[in-house]
Amino acid sequence: MSLFHYAFPITDIAVARDFYVGTLGCSEGRSTAHWIDFELFGHQLSAHLGKPPGAACEGMVDGHAVPIPHFGVILAPDEFWRFADRLKQAGLRFLMEPTLRFAGKPGEQATMFFLDPDGNALEFKSFTRAEDVFARQA
Repeated sequence: MSLFHYAFPITDIAVARDFYVGTLGCSEGRSTAHWIDFELFGHQLSAHLGKPPGAACEGMVDGHAVPIPHFGVILAPDEFWRFADRLKQAGLRFLMEPTLRFAGKPGEQATMFFLDPDGNALEFKSFTRAEDVFARQA
């Protein structure tokens, strides 16, 4: 079994629970008064009370500014668009609306960026061709 684990800071467990379970559709795992685990597309997120740093800088990718740091999951195309539709219906505000980038090039992908309530940046993406996940640009 190979799962990804990511720990990050939040300021309020109830608010994080509402966002990650209610908006993103995560399952809730173990928790204490100081942290809470979420299952996100099979991976473990561990949200700990602390001071979220926010985006330290912006990087440029295919002509778009993206927040750094960020985290997320690479989804299958159908799953990506269903997830994007669910987030739109929930009224989520996007930093980058679901869009296609690197069109017609190696690494063509659908992507979207948004923030959690504490300003942690998330990116979800889907590659048109699964074999392009690590493709180099020509």
